[in-house]
Amino acid sequence: MLTRLYLKDFAIATAVDFDLQKGLGVISGETGAGKSLLVDALLLLSGSRADPGVVRHGADRAELGAEFLIDSDSPARAWLRERELDDESRCLLRRVIRADGGSRAWINGSPATAGQLGELAGMLIEIHGQHEHQALLDRVQQLRLLDGFGGHEALAAAVLEAHRLWRARVDERDGLEGGGDPAQRIDYLRHQLAQLDALSLDPEHIESLTQRQRRLAAAQQIAEALESAQQRLAEDGTGGARGALLSARHALERVTQHLPALEDTVALLDTASIQLDEAALQLERCAGDLELDADSAQAVERELSDLHELARRHRVRMEELADLRDRLREELERLEDLDGRRERIDREIAAAAEAWTHAAGRLTAARQKTAARLGTEVSALMEELGMSGGRLLVELSPQAGPDPHPAGAERAELCVSANAGQPPRPLRKVASGGELSRISLAIEVATFGGDGVPTMVFDEVDSGIGGAIAEVVGLKLRALAAHRQVLCVTHLPQVAAQGHYQFQVSKRIEEGVTRSQLRRLDASGRVEELARMLGGLEITDTTLAHARQMLAQAASNP
Repeated sequence: MLTRLYLKDFAIATAVDFDLQKGLGVISGETGAGKSLLVDALLLLSGSRADPGVVRHGADRAELGAEFLIDSDSPARAWLRERELDDESRCLLRRVIRADGGSRAWINGSPATAGQLGELAGMLIEIHGQHEHQALLDRVQQLRLLDGFGGHEALAAAVLEAHRLWRARVDERDGLEGGGDPAQRIDYLRHQLAQLDALSLDPEHIESLTQRQRRLAAAQQIAEALESAQQRLAEDGTGGARGALLSARHALERVTQHLPALEDTVALLDTASIQLDEAALQLERCAGDLELDADSAQAVERELSDLHELARRHRVRMEELADLRDRLREELERLEDLDGRRERIDREIAAAAEAWTHAAGRLTAARQKTAARLGTEVSALMEELGMSGGRLLVELSPQAGPDPHPAGAERAELCVSANAGQPPRPLRKVASGGELSRISLAIEVATFGGDGVPTMVFDEVDSGIGGAIAEVVGLKLRALAAHRQVLCVTHLPQVAAQGHYQFQVSKRIEEGVTRSQLRRLDASGRVEELARMLGGLEITDTTLAHARQMLAQAASNP
């Protein structure tokens, strides 16, 4: 729902800032006061092309802003969330148009393109009037409207899912056929696997080889360290650790009878002697196991060199060669079974196409019934809205191309005959802006906003009508407002009286410059404005009484 609209230095509006609410809001005012400026601003906030001529004379730029309240399950909320532009339930559209021709846009404070504005605004607001930006003129939107009116959501979802499955199988088949000559790829894979299988690629083996290479490279240094340690632990000689230990023990043992406390020290020296013996044995074993064979070193170097070369050629680390081998083997197995896989996929494609045909057939039958019903209901409403003899025809035609389409087997085109005896023409080709607005109103009332857009704006929907027909238009707008937020720019009191609230646009001249201003009318203000709209140079008590009566009568409507 649109909750706020802000304009600054836009055309003849210096600054306009007003809040909106649910229900039917009407905007009235004298001719030329700038009633349609609000609609023009919403069009620009919906991504329309910006003309620097909209910047107020003497200003550097025009600023436009619109704030919306979005339901948690709305498509707009999902669209914002997907692009990381969401701000909980709030959505702010802003656009700046410079007098030099530049234009910038923002969505919730983040820079956006005009295309993004249009895509998002299409889910938030729908504008009907004498312009070419109406969503109802788009054939895709017309098909969605038909499905919404008929409650075809489940049928349409089944068609979409069937198409998704069909598309996935087709893409898989194209992937099989898009990789060049399979025979050449098979030969290449076999050659690469022969090289990979010739070596042990287990990551643990590679790690073991690397450690062995380090030991072999340091073998001489290790041998010298072992020999030095063995000499220092030698049993004989005064320089060895064992000899020094034994000498110390014997010296202490001779005096323990005089100092018994030394017995514990002698015991510790005995323990140390045993540990020295164990250390000497370990050094002896390590020396025996040490590889000093040059052939072993060369063999390790060759194997590691081969592994490095394979890794370099395939642009992976040595530890990843085993995974690469497994992937190439899987690809080879798939290619060797290519004919079998192609046959299976072709069967799956045929089954998916048959499922789509079944789902699309059910949707087509429902659409045909709904098209007739929608045409009948809208035609009856057109009659009520003063288009005597007018009728709406929903034409369904096959989708282009033989392949399954995500929207179903047909396209929809809303065709209209505005007067009796005239052949139906596509809605997008209807010439009269007033007729187009009333037809749009009839469609929206019949479907009660079946397209799901929460806010609808009607610009001069009452153009060229008056009297009882104008009152019918007002009643239809009010009925529509029970389901959607509706804004209507009007010059007829019969329409304005049906509003739940009302704004008045006026203009004044200050220092030789025309400025437009907008104010929300209270109860007495609405009476005065309706009296003005009822006509006459002088507002009489009778006119005021008539205005009060119209408002009272409208208030009794839902």
